Amino acid sequence: MDAAFTEEQHEIRRTLRELLLKRCGPDEVKAAVRTPAGYDTELWRQLAGRLGLPGLALPTAYGGVGCGPTELALACEETGRVVLPAPLVATAALAAPLLLALGSERQRTTLLPALAAGELTATLAVPGGRLATALALTGPNDGDWAGGGRAGGIQARRVPEESAAAPSRHGGRPAGGGWRLYGEAGQVLNGHTADVLVVAAHTGGFARSRTLLFLVRAADAGGARPGAEPGVPGLLRTRQTAMDETRPQARLELREVPAELLGEGEGDAAAVARTLAATGLVAAAALAAEAVGAADTALARTVAHVRQRVQFGRPIGSFQAVQHRLADLYVALQAARSAAYYAAWSAGGGRSAPEGAGAAGPGVGALALAQALEALRAVAAEAVQLHGGIGFTWEHEAQLYFKRAACDELLLGPVHRLRARAAEEAGLFPDGAGEPDGVPAPGRAPEAVEV
Repeated sequence: MDAAFTEEQHEIRRTLRELLLKRCGPDEVKAAVRTPAGYDTELWRQLAGRLGLPGLALPTAYGGVGCGPTELALACEETGRVVLPAPLVATAALAAPLLLALGSERQRTTLLPALAAGELTATLAVPGGRLATALALTGPNDGDWAGGGRAGGIQARRVPEESAAAPSRHGGRPAGGGWRLYGEAGQVLNGHTADVLVVAAHTGGFARSRTLLFLVRAADAGGARPGAEPGVPGLLRTRQTAMDETRPQARLELREVPAELLGEGEGDAAAVARTLAATGLVAAAALAAEAVGAADTALARTVAHVRQRVQFGRPIGSFQAVQHRLADLYVALQAARSAAYYAAWSAGGGRSAPEGAGAAGPGVGALALAQALEALRAVAAEAVQLHGGIGFTWEHEAQLYFKRAACDELLLGPVHRLRARAAEEAGLFPDGAGEPDGVPAPGRAPEAVEV
């Protein structure tokens, strides 16, 4: 393994950093999150058109840049530095890899170039807030995580082709594709504005139940755009109130919504589970790198503050107690950066295709994400403390990093489950005991101890 970055990778980093420093300061971030979209649409178009950011890890055959998960992670590290509100993770790290791996050739050629160019955005909708489970980051995803019944899940049923919806503006074939979806999904990243929804749904009834992925062309709905007329019947999207406004989430209600099976044939539930797990590694690496970038900036600003803040006639950064706290944060940050880079390198074992992650499993991504989230949480908390009274105010940017740390763990955590998944995959507890130092695993009673 060559740990050195190429000149092309350094150039991606430099160019993106220069652009974001000019266009995405704390005031711009706070203004962007209060727009209906939840992000600066003009900046997003510039990132897509000038840098090809959403298509960074897509092949050139589908309009992408032809790089891989490593370059996507480096880009996410830079967007994390400014806590950029954008549909990058939802589009490039969640939906696009699934479309590339499982989509039919018609679906790929229709959707991927538009996603790469920034003309469309996409996201992955998983019912019940089980995104981490679906991506195999907190446990195996071979269970009934999409919901076996209508309560708490999403159901898919076939309908005759002649009753499918009218032709789609982005597909050339009926938007329904002979399927209807019924159910709800919450905590969907950028779900209120995404033009393409990749929806995990349960089909086959009780005896032959399985979880497959379906496409909903929400770009035709129009209802997500202010003043537009809805075009997809039965689809209701509501932006949810979130602590971290830079990571907008939505609740989707689907009532017999026309959908199209992702892929060809009848669908392969085992292939869907494998691809979701491989996509989980890509997404975990991207989110880990984003957390590292956010922690790096928060730490740098804290160091700059303690050098200037004077107490008892000297900068508070000269006190040994403060120096020790900052040194511990620096060590944790560097460890998290190494783990994030390794996860991205592992995910890129097969370049763009997520199923080419090689021998690395989702445990690699889970461990890297756990380390990065812990580092960001520690740095953000210390940043608030070491900034003193101003660090607690709404106007200071420290709150942006603190909220990002808290909400990312809620989205794909918690950290202890990520670590447990990595330990399970590594075979640390082959008997299923999970009992380090005599502590019983959850759900198991302690055995009698002879005194």
